[in-house]
Amino acid sequence: MRIRVRAHPGASRERVAWEGDVLHVWVSARAVDGAANRAVVRAVAAALGARPSSVELVGGERSRDKVLEVEGPAPSDPGRT
Repeated sequence: MRIRVRAHPGASRERVAWEGDVLHVWVSARAVDGAANRAVVRAVAAALGARPSSVELVGGERSRDKVLEVEGPAPSDPGRT
């Protein structure tokens, strides 16, 4: 399953929230040396109840707008509104 993500690095606290079909992910890590990307993957995995190793960044490595691929069965819904 592919998920469109909007990353918000350098946030004061970590959280995730749906806005339409885009998952917004706030992480405290800064966008330096891929730290924010790794934090986004971990946050999305936790929100979906998946292993971090089953979530892969497939697009937007250097952008706030990212595409993540989640392997396995359909994960639980992380509070979609």
